[in-house]
Amino acid sequence: MPIESPYPMISIERALDIISTHIQPLPAVTISFYDAQGYVLAEDIFAVEPMPPFAASSVDGYAVVAADGPGRRRIVGDQAAGYMAEVEIEPGTSARVTTGAPIPPGADAVVMVEETEVADGFVEILASDIRSGANIRPVGQDIEQGQLVLPQGTILGPAEMGLLGTVGRSQVTVYRRPRVAVMSTGDEIVEPDQPLSPGQIRDANRFTLMGAVREAGCEPVDLGIVRDKANSLADTIERGLAEADVLLTSGGVSMGQLDLVKPYLAARGTLHFGRVNTKPGKPVTFAVVDGVPCFAMPGFPVSALVSFEVFVRPALLKMAGYTHIYRPHEKAILAQRLSHTSARTEFQRVVLTRRADGRLAASTTGFQGSGRLLSMAGANGLVILPHGQDDYEPGSVVEALIIGRILAETEPQSNPIQGV
Repeated sequence: MPIESPYPMISIERALDIISTHIQPLPAVTISFYDAQGYVLAEDIFAVEPMPPFAASSVDGYAVVAADGPGRRRIVGDQAAGYMAEVEIEPGTSARVTTGAPIPPGADAVVMVEETEVADGFVEILASDIRSGANIRPVGQDIEQGQLVLPQGTILGPAEMGLLGTVGRSQVTVYRRPRVAVMSTGDEIVEPDQPLSPGQIRDANRFTLMGAVREAGCEPVDLGIVRDKANSLADTIERGLAEADVLLTSGGVSMGQLDLVKPYLAARGTLHFGRVNTKPGKPVTFAVVDGVPCFAMPGFPVSALVSFEVFVRPALLKMAGYTHIYRPHEKAILAQRLSHTSARTEFQRVVLTRRADGRLAASTTGFQGSGRLLSMAGANGLVILPHGQDDYEPGSVVEALIIGRILAETEPQSNPIQGV
C-alpha cells in the first residue's frame, strides 16, 4: 500500500486565503527620515506650513509693477534667494531677482531676463504683455498649510523622501520590515566553498531564498545548514523563532523518514496546510508557532523559489505594511508548445516580451525540472497553466505572473541558457 499524506491537498487560492488570515503588518517604529526610503508609512503626513512659504520668483529676471507695462525702469536693488533684501518696488522701478527669491514688496510680476535690456542702472522691459502674477509662485501653490501630503500606506520612494524633507519631518513612523530566518536542511547539503564527497551537493536554496527575501525589501537571517537529525533541527528552528519575525525553511517537507520539518512544526504550533495543488511546490507548508509565521519550502531549488514567489513574498510585503502585495498578472501568448499535466496548476518559467501590438509573448526558458535552477535565470515571468487541461499549443493565451522587467521585442534580451 502506498503511504498517504496526512495533509489534505488544497487549492492555491485556499492556501493564499489561509496565509492572509494569519498575517498582519508588523508593529510600527519611528526612524530617522534619512533611513526611511523603501519603508511603508504607518502615519499620515501633514504640512505644518505652506510651500512655498512666501511669494517667490519662478525665473531669473526683474520684479516690476505689471500696470507699468513695457518701457524703461530704474533698478533699485537686488533680491537673491535665501534672504529678504530691503528693497521695495514702486511704479517706474524694478529690482533684479533670482529664481526662488522672495518677491519684493510692491511688485506683482516678474519679467524674464531674456525679455530685458540693461544699461546705466536702468532696465528696458521688452515684453509687450505683462500680467499681474506673471512668473510668481504664490504662497502655498505647491502645498497648502495643513494639507495631507503623504497618507498612511505610502511607499517611501525618491519623490516621497523629497516631500518629507520639504515638510520638515526628521523622524517618521513606518512599518517595520520583517526579519526572515532562512535555513536549508539535509545531510547531503554542503556549503558552496566545500569540496563534494560522493552523494553530496552544494547548497543553493539558502542563498536563493535569502536573495528573494532581500529583493522583497526584508532582512534575511542566515541559520545555515541543518542536518536531518531531530535535535539539530529543533535547536535551529527554535533559534529562528527567537531571532526573526518569519521562519523560512527548505527541504524536509516530503514523506521520507528524514523529512522532519512538518512534524516538528505541527508539534510546536498550528500547521495550517501541508500540501497545495501546485507544480512545482506541492509539499509547501504553512504553520504558525508562537505567533511566528513559518513557511517550509520544498527541497528542489526551483520549487523553493517559485513557492516563495507565490506564497511567501506576498506575506512578507503585507507584514511590511504594503497594501498591494501580489505581483501583476497579464495575458500572454505562448511562443512554444508547453507540456502540462492536467492534475495540478503549474507555474512554468518564461521570458516575457512586449510585442509591437502591445501584447505579451511568452517564451519558455527550457526544461522545467524542479531541480533546474537555470530555468529561473533570466525568467521575468511565470505562466500559470491551470489544472484540468493538458498540453498548451503555440498561440494559446494564458495568464502570466510578472516577476521582472519586460522588454520590447526590439530590445536586446538577457537570454537564459535554455535546454531541451
